[in-house]
Amino acid sequence: MADIRQSSESAFSHGANSVLGSPLRLLAGTLLYVVALFAVSTMGYVRAGWPLGDAAYMVLLTIFSVGYGEVRPIDGMFLRLWTTMTIVLGCTGMIVLTGALVQVFTLFQFRRLLGLDRMHTEIERLSGHTIICGYGRIGVQLAKALAEAGHPFLVLERSPAKAEEARSHGFLTLVGEATLEETLKEAGITRAKVLATVLPDDAANVFITLSARNLNPGVQIIARGEAPSTESKLFHAGADKVVLPTHIGAERITELILYPATGAAMGENSPMGDVKRKLHDFGLDLEVVTCPAKGALTGASVGEAERRGNGAYFIVQIDRAGGQQIQHPGEDVRIEAGDRILLVVRGSRLSAGAVFHAPARPVKHGRALVR
Repeated sequence: MADIRQSSESAFSHGANSVLGSPLRLLAGTLLYVVALFAVSTMGYVRAGWPLGDAAYMVLLTIFSVGYGEVRPIDGMFLRLWTTMTIVLGCTGMIVLTGALVQVFTLFQFRRLLGLDRMHTEIERLSGHTIICGYGRIGVQLAKALAEAGHPFLVLERSPAKAEEARSHGFLTLVGEATLEETLKEAGITRAKVLATVLPDDAANVFITLSARNLNPGVQIIARGEAPSTESKLFHAGADKVVLPTHIGAERITELILYPATGAAMGENSPMGDVKRKLHDFGLDLEVVTCPAKGALTGASVGEAERRGNGAYFIVQIDRAGGQQIQHPGEDVRIEAGDRILLVVRGSRLSAGAVFHAPARPVKHGRALVR
């Protein structure tokens, strides 16, 4: 039963207007047919010498098959043939008219049962919202985050099963193919502020980006790419930002390997975690580096360490192994082995931290040559 409901809902959401239009057009056409038949048949009886009132009443009884009896005697070949024609064509027209009425009433009730009218009303009210194309792993997390932030959004998913899952979480969902311009229009692309296409299909993401940019030149488009070569294609298609989950995941794993102290010091719910997120808006980041015993900058001053980074980072705090904490250390403060150093990083976090983890060069003339 659930599969039948999902399939039916999918069909309605793809072309509710066209599906609704067919019964209405049938109903309107049948009504015109019955009215025209009534007028022509009435004129036929009038031509046979009947008064207009008697002729109209006779046709009405015949078409509706009431069977009260003949208003006047049906004598003569013309009246018998005319009455026979009225019976056949009139009864046929009424059968079709009854069927069209049943279709229209059933369709309206079915739409109300599925909640499609309410859904389309809610979509039409959306403005400045985000459209999420795809309710996969990334789409699920994105929808949950936007819901927690109270940001208006719409999930656009072609799979009825996944769409039902999104609805079960309370998300406004539209079943449809995001690559179709009609579906994007139905999702309110012309009123949307952001479109995030996060499908695992690069070709589909490029096509959606092209369609969305054509329909709304001002919308911000964030696109997902699987292959690195797709990034340039998405930008050419009109994407404002491109996210490569594989690249991001690999970079994050590398950070966890090289800088395990960062996760402990900056949990998502910690004050430092909040600072990290705010700095990220300005293109900056926070990183915690533990200085190894024989690192390239072990024993160097803070000023020297920052100069070696060529502006890629600067040191804001040093936590000694013995528990001492030095905030805003001066340029003359020396970096010791085991120090946990808090960096504000510009650019690549990996290249900034790699300076501290690089091994020191052999000692020459009593000094360690730092790379």
